[in-house]
This record gives sequence, C-alpha cells and structure tokens, in this order.
Amino acid sequence: MNDQVILTFDYGTQWIGVAVGQKLTGTASLLPPIKARDGIPNWDDIKKLLEDWKPDAVLVGIPTNMDGSMSDMGLRANKFKNRIHGRFGISTLDWDERLTSFEAKGILLAQDRRKRDFKNRDLDSLAAQLIFESWFENNH
Repeated sequence: MNDQVILTFDYGTQWIGVAVGQKLTGTASLLPPIKARDGIPNWDDIKKLLEDWKPDAVLVGIPTNMDGSMSDMGLRANKFKNRIHGRFGISTLDWDERLTSFEAKGILLAQDRRKRDFKNRDLDSLAAQLIFESWFENNH
C-alpha cells in the first residue's frame, strides 16, 4: 500500500513530538506535541490521535548512542513503542533518530527563531517529522 498513513512520535520525558506521514508523498505534517510526565503520556491523548488519523502503523524514533548502542532514553522510547502496541494493537516501527533534535534546532535557527524558543513545542514535532522523512528515505 503506497497511501499508508504513519503516525510518528519523537519520545521525550516532558513532550512527545508528533507528526503524521504519508507513504504516498513521503512527507509528514507536524501535529501538536503531547505533554508527558516523566515520559508517560496521557494515554487518552494517544488514543485520540489514533482514532482521528487511523494510521496503518506507528513509528517511534529510538535515540541511540553515537556508537550505535542503545541509550537510556532509547530504552524508554522502545518501552513507549511497546506500550502503544500492547494498548492499541497497532503495528509499530522504530527508527534510529540520532541527532534529529540537533537537526531540528538547526532548522529552527535557520528560520530565525530565538534560542529560547527551542524548548517550545515546534522542536519536538519537527523532530518527529524528521524521523518520518529519514525512515521513509531509507525504506523506499
């Protein structure tokens, strides 16, 4: 299926970035991020996203260390991915998202955003968009 919808998450402990991507176009659109408390989202927010977008799969960025080994945050992101699958029964995918937040900061800086704005919601969902685009480029 080329028109598959992929809901993408950039896992974080305070905010979880969200983007919705389409395999037909290979592009993703930013959605508002989800607030998290020590990495735990309000699962009703996730459920609503799944109901609204009806994705064919969920893609979660897994941060790894520069040597490719699993980071502590990567373990938590993987647990988040497994919980989505367990709670909602949807297919899940993961992608090494090394440096996507760094890349997102660079993009926002190039758009003349003030440095203090980097903690805002744009950064997290932009990172989710970059995760989808990187995954798509490497899988098609």
